[in-house]
Amino acid sequence: MRLDKWLWHARFFKSRSSAGTFTASGNVRINGTRQTRSSARVRPGDMLTFALHGHVRVIEVLSLSVRRGPAVEAQTLYHDHEPPSLKPKSERDRPPAQRAPGAGRPTKRDRRVQDAFIEKGNYQS
Repeated sequence: MRLDKWLWHARFFKSRSSAGTFTASGNVRINGTRQTRSSARVRPGDMLTFALHGHVRVIEVLSLSVRRGPAVEAQTLYHDHEPPSLKPKSERDRPPAQRAPGAGRPTKRDRRVQDAFIEKGNYQS
């Protein structure tokens, strides 16, 4: 099965064209070999390594699929070898970057704390 098609079936990408673009840019390795073709063949037992959404994914292909099914079916196509401690936290677990709605304008003290934080270099623009 084609690499781009399998990544789409396994629901790593929302569209097959985005999976093809990603693989054609050389971001995927099959068994340690960099692939620049989206038509590269994937077989059960292959190890895929690629960076997606800010972290490296190490995926073992368990089976192939004829169609793009529901998410439950897609999860049976692969085994994720990434340790649970390295998996990113969801967006809901992170503290909000903005003030709470209805909190009003920042006070003079709040503004000074924010300026000190930015001047320390902890803020990336």
